[in-house]
Amino acid sequence: MQTINIELNKNQFLKSIRKLDEKDKLEIYEELKKSLFPKRFERLLKSTRTDELSFEEITKEVEEVRQKRYEEGKQDR
Repeated sequence: MQTINIELNKNQFLKSIRKLDEKDKLEIYEELKKSLFPKRFERLLKSTRTDELSFEEITKEVEEVRQKRYEEGKQDR
């Protein structure tokens, strides 16, 4: 396969995409989603990372919520 390099500015690129049929647009969309997901996920992880809570504190809170839900479920029977 031979490779061809073409230079387009953003507006030219967008204009070209607008001319594509729906199937081709969806294919490009799926590729963009795949390439952007890891970056977006990494940003989310960085934004939620904290040293203020320990794993033990989180586990304790989860167990308290589970216990409360369990007890509430038993009362509904």
